[in-house]
Amino acid sequence: MMRRMVDHDYQSRCIYMLTLTLADRKSPLLGHLEWKTPLSSAVGSVRCSSAASFIHTPLGEKVAQEWNALCKDYPQLEIIHLQLMPEHLHVVLFVKKRIPKHLGKLVGIVKNRSNKHYWQYLTAMGRLGAKGTVSPPSLFSDNFQDTILSHSGQLDTMVNYAKDNPYRALIKRENRDLFEVVTQLDVNGVKYAALGNRWLLDRPVRMQVRCHNNKTAENLQLIERQKEYFLDRGKKGGVVVSPCISQGEKDIARAALDAGQPLIVILENGFPPLYKPPGKYFEACAKGLLLMLAPWPHHTEKRTITRSQCDALNTMAASISNEPWTMEPETMVNKTARAL
Repeated sequence: MMRRMVDHDYQSRCIYMLTLTLADRKSPLLGHLEWKTPLSSAVGSVRCSSAASFIHTPLGEKVAQEWNALCKDYPQLEIIHLQLMPEHLHVVLFVKKRIPKHLGKLVGIVKNRSNKHYWQYLTAMGRLGAKGTVSPPSLFSDNFQDTILSHSGQLDTMVNYAKDNPYRALIKRENRDLFEVVTQLDVNGVKYAALGNRWLLDRPVRMQVRCHNNKTAENLQLIERQKEYFLDRGKKGGVVVSPCISQGEKDIARAALDAGQPLIVILENGFPPLYKPPGKYFEACAKGLLLMLAPWPHHTEKRTITRSQCDALNTMAASISNEPWTMEPETMVNKTARAL
């Protein structure tokens, strides 16, 4: 996550989202979080960032000032959005013109300047000895993570992600059991890493979703009937279970979440450290409507899912379900479609 992109020119015009973490992530040195609205009305709010706020400490204010000072020293830079958190920060940074140094060097300038404020804080707290008697600690950890803007619409995603960070952190704090990754969860003899509402596995109706991956008119009609079928069963308490491999499976899972119905999803990739579910998955997880299961370890490289993996994931979905998708329900749904 901290490696730079190979062959990318980190001095060229570009937009980045940078993430820096404190060396001690257990210490909320930069500020604290507060709800602006009650939790009950905050979950699922139209604009997540309006429900929560971040209150800077004096040290946090100094760190923010150093980012602004960097843009004054290097006018090629523009901060699109800076979001401090208690123990890390996100900055969406626009390199408008070519910069004279590698981006990492400029990030290093902010870190070094922030260290001086940190040392003043430690001295005032009586936690730093006389100069030269002890090596002062760094405020931020080594290195940083960068995401490079590469396609249309990504900028809004970056900015909204940074703005919504206080909201997501408060939701996680209020729902720790739902956002902590559980390892070695045994489900019918298969060991999973799990995140979300594990009690969905106890629901009496768990329905495997499996769609054919072709675009014939007949199959597309079948998928629409499947969607109606699963949403109707979901209204009665049924849980959709799927690895969401084909487009039809993804559409049905999305429709279930949009309707406020529960979903168990089985993933090809596992969970990295400090993982947070993205987008609609996050909201569903906060409401107890999502369980994510990962049978295999996390990997960072891009992989194309194999046929054998697809078969394995579908087998797992069928095992988790007490209503696996077989020719019997498919024939029934097809008959309904023809009757209409």
